[in-house]
Amino acid sequence: MDQLMGCESAKVFAVYGKGGIGKSTTSSNLSVAFSRMGKRVLQIGCDPKHDSTFTLTKKLMPTVIDVLETVNFHSEELRVEDFCFEGYAGVMCIEAGGPPAGTGCGGYVVGQTVKLLKEHHLLEDTDVVIFDVLGDVVCGGFAAPLQHAERAVIVTANDFDSIFAMNRIVAAIKAKSKNYEVRVGGVIANRSAGTDEIDRFNAATGLKRLAHFPDLDAIRRSRLKKATLFEMGDAPEVLAVQREYMNLAEQMWAGGPALEARPMKDREIFDFLGYE
Repeated sequence: MDQLMGCESAKVFAVYGKGGIGKSTTSSNLSVAFSRMGKRVLQIGCDPKHDSTFTLTKKLMPTVIDVLETVNFHSEELRVEDFCFEGYAGVMCIEAGGPPAGTGCGGYVVGQTVKLLKEHHLLEDTDVVIFDVLGDVVCGGFAAPLQHAERAVIVTANDFDSIFAMNRIVAAIKAKSKNYEVRVGGVIANRSAGTDEIDRFNAATGLKRLAHFPDLDAIRRSRLKKATLFEMGDAPEVLAVQREYMNLAEQMWAGGPALEARPMKDREIFDFLGYE
C-alpha cells in the first residue's frame, strides 16, 4: 500500500493489544467519547471476527469483504450505505472483515477499506478515525493500519502475557515508523486493579500510561447488552469510567510528543517481568 493512501486531515489512531484484552470495548467507548466532544468519528474494525462495532450498531454488520464479493470486487458499484453504518452517538462504523481462516492477507482488506473511504470522500467529513486491530498479530498484513495512523495506542492488562505482547507490538510500530509517520501514542491499562507492572515497564521503555480502566462487572455486562459504557446508567463506578474515557479522548485529540519507545528483546523482557 502506498503512503499516499494516508487519511489526510482526520486524526487517525490505531488501537492494538493482546487478543481478548478489550480493544473493541476500548475503541467503541473512545469513539463515543470523541463524538460527545463534537467530533465526527469513524471506527474501522480490522478483525475477521467483525465484532468491533456491535456495541455501537447493536448487531454484526456486513463487512467490506462481504459487500465487495457481491459485486465481484468492482468497488465502483458500491454505495456508502452498503458498507458504512451509523451507530450510537452518530459514530460511523465499518467492519473490514477478512479472508477465510488460513488464507489471504488482512493487510489487503485494510487497503481496500481505505481505498473505499477515499473513493467515496468519507474522510473529508471525518475528524477522527479509529482502527481497531486484530490482537496478537504483528505480521505485515495486520500491521497495515500503522501505515495510515498518526498514533498507535496499546491496550494492556497488568500481567505478564499482556505486557509481553505489548512489547512486541511496540517493536512493530517502531519498525513501521522508519517509513511512515506513525508513532506510539501511549498505553491504556485495562481490566486491572493496579498498574504497577505496566508502569514499571513504561519507565524502562519510554512509554506513558494515558488511562486506567478497572475490571468492572459493568464493563462485562455492557458487552452482553450490546451497549457502550455511556448507555449503562449512572452508577458511580460507571460515571467514573465515562469520565476516564472523556479524559482519554481529550488527551488524544490534544496530541502530544511522540513517544520514542525502546522495546526489549524477548529474552530481556522475559527476565524483566519475572519475579519470585
